[in-house]
Amino acid sequence: MLFSSPEMAATMKTTAAEDVNVTFEEQQKINKFAWKTSRITELKEEIEVKQKQLQNVEDACDGTMLADADCLMMPYQIGDVFISHSQEETQETLEAANKNLQEASDALESKVEAIQWL
Repeated sequence: MLFSSPEMAATMKTTAAEDVNVTFEEQQKINKFAWKTSRITELKEEIEVKQKQLQNVEDACDGTMLADADCLMMPYQIGDVFISHSQEETQETLEAANKNLQEASDALESKVEAIQWL
């Protein structure tokens, strides 16, 4: 039968604490790794949101191309408001949104790559 005394527990704790010596430089590396991992995770989540928005815009572009040519005005949502555009204006607005979202997504991916190379 094993008996555990408070002295043995204190000795074990002291031994465990003595085994872990972290230098300032090592702590800096740990902190840098944690920051990089956290930042990359945040950026990847933002990229995922941009990709979903981009897919929605592309689907809307496809929908406007399939719309009847007789359709004079098409509703376009900006925030909580719908405005009416001609089919051509709606297509141009969607193409501009597509371009902006693609550029934003590319910029976020570049940030991820830059952080990985740090």
